[in-house]
Amino acid sequence: MSITKEFDTITAISTPLGEGAIGIVRLSGSQAFDIANKVFKGKDIHSLPSHTINYGHIMDPDKQEILDEVMVSVMKAPRTFTREDVIEINTHGGIAVTNEILQLLIRQGARMAEPGEFTKRAFLNGRVDLTQAEAVMDIIRAKTDKAMNNAVKQLDGSLSKLINDTRQEILNTLAQVEVNIDYPEYDDVEEATTEIVREKTIEFQTLLENLLRTARRGKILREGISTAIIGRPNVGKSSLLNNLLREDKAIVTDIEGTTRDIIEEYVNINGVPLKLIDTAGIRETEDVVEKIGVERSKKALKEADLVLLVLNASEALTDQDRILLEISQTSNRIILLNKTDLEEKIEADQLPEDIIRISVLKNQNIDKIEEKINQLFFENAGLVEQDATYLSNARHISLIEQAVQALQAVNDGLEMGMPVDLLQVDMTRCWQILGEITGDAAPDELITQLFSQFCLGK
Repeated sequence: MSITKEFDTITAISTPLGEGAIGIVRLSGSQAFDIANKVFKGKDIHSLPSHTINYGHIMDPDKQEILDEVMVSVMKAPRTFTREDVIEINTHGGIAVTNEILQLLIRQGARMAEPGEFTKRAFLNGRVDLTQAEAVMDIIRAKTDKAMNNAVKQLDGSLSKLINDTRQEILNTLAQVEVNIDYPEYDDVEEATTEIVREKTIEFQTLLENLLRTARRGKILREGISTAIIGRPNVGKSSLLNNLLREDKAIVTDIEGTTRDIIEEYVNINGVPLKLIDTAGIRETEDVVEKIGVERSKKALKEADLVLLVLNASEALTDQDRILLEISQTSNRIILLNKTDLEEKIEADQLPEDIIRISVLKNQNIDKIEEKINQLFFENAGLVEQDATYLSNARHISLIEQAVQALQAVNDGLEMGMPVDLLQVDMTRCWQILGEITGDAAPDELITQLFSQFCLGK
């Protein structure tokens, strides 16, 4: 069990600023109880049982002025998130009152917490490893239940266990090789040792490569599918966006060029977040504002993971339609023929076979878009297996790729007949790279940079 380090006492507002029923101001550190006791008008905090919530008032001791009626949660180290003494003041959720209590605690000796500093202390005190700390932010940012479940599994340590078990196996292999080299008992010890390294390297490489195969789905769960809705003006792009969102987010009129800029919204499709981008209709225009929107639309098209190309089924193909068909042909694309409730005039025989006929107005075949997305990205399989461990973090993916390269270097060396003791260098490098994922071998600069991305109060 790691020993808790002693830091100064930090404080921050842990709930979003704004009007609400409850606001929480958090304290963590060795002086948390002393500072809270100075401002809490109620029972002596030092005498209160741990993990209890207690009624009282927050009072400015200098002005002898009551700021708010509160409930104070008392949590004694080490059974807390940071493994330090923690106080949470549950106040009324207003901007003025939470800020006033925060400033009061700072005047009494606490320091304003840096972004993510509570979670950073949990990591430094051994409460969580780096993958679990990153999962905290993934839970906060999760946009669907599946994304949240994936982050919760990582917070529970599923990825950490897999990485730590693999590192231990690599360490055992390195130790066995070392013993065989230093204390040979047989004439063929070099051949036997080489065979052990070859067998274990293949085993480790297979495991990590299988984990990498989950990265595409995991990253989609975490970040969503960037989906650009494109088409010439007035084909129904904004209406489609509103239909998928189940609300009127985009302005819909019969006037061409109504959408002047990009509109971004998230929608949940079978547990997968789709970042829907409603673009300005792509066409030649002299309108300065619309021209900027069109250029942004073209940029969104290039960067999108998925393109929904909307065509007007009630009109013949135009030159603009043909240009859009051409510039989107290398993308993951779904062609939608909208307005099929009207007489069809489009030359369907000039289009790719794989099209979907829809009517946004009549809400027809919209579900087929969801089926096609599942087919394109998940090969008609269920999105996630119940107990699978998924890579979703770009940092983790990069490090696993580097670890696989190190193991491949071991295999290449074996094929060339290099001495086993030289190949230990690459296997040791793999062990160190995997340690960066959990934080066991992560440099201080990386840790500081990671936690700086967290929100205040977490």
